[in-house]
Amino acid sequence: MTAKTVLIVDDEAPIREMIAVALEMADYRVLEADNAQTAHAIVVDHQPDLVLLDWMMPGTSGIELARRLKREESTAELPIIMLTAKGEEDNKIQGLESGADDYITKPFSPRELVARLKAVLRRATPRGVEEPVEVEGLMLDPVSHRVSIDGQSLEIGPTEYRLLQFFMTHQERAYTRGQLLDQVWGGNVYVEERTVDVHIRRLRKALGEPHQQLIQTVRGTGYRFSTKG
Repeated sequence: MTAKTVLIVDDEAPIREMIAVALEMADYRVLEADNAQTAHAIVVDHQPDLVLLDWMMPGTSGIELARRLKREESTAELPIIMLTAKGEEDNKIQGLESGADDYITKPFSPRELVARLKAVLRRATPRGVEEPVEVEGLMLDPVSHRVSIDGQSLEIGPTEYRLLQFFMTHQERAYTRGQLLDQVWGGNVYVEERTVDVHIRRLRKALGEPHQQLIQTVRGTGYRFSTKG
């Protein structure tokens, strides 16, 4: 299974190092930032699975960054755990109201942090990211990276696989080409929006009838994955 990526945002290098060591020992990939601006750029470019965010930082605070991430559509679902030296109840409430999924007060043990992180990731992981997802005989298994229809294996390219995985875990909603580029290709990849159309065409061809009709063109918007006509 692919290792989950955690972004640690804290202006104190020794704290980042202590957390990084604990997470790497627990088989997580680690990214680091010492301020909110760098953290936001890393989130856009690398799409981590979770952010560990220090409350108090010079410049933009962790609370402000959490609010910004929750406001932006591409990062609204990103799990956030706030790290803080403040244990007062009103600060805890403010942290959770800003969109944080959990809250851990310094000093904390690395074991407690890893346990809390696992719990948040479990809650945040949709079907089709770690568990197979099936729609009308079309099955996507993320562990083996296989796609099949009624048990028959399907030949599918890596980009088409990622597109299909995104669609199957985000059904019944229209996405623009720009949103699909951000979600499937990543915010740091500069490709033309027409590229989306090319890969949609390839994906439909790979799926064949009748399953290609699950990927619907939404005029004036983009595309939608839907079982409804």
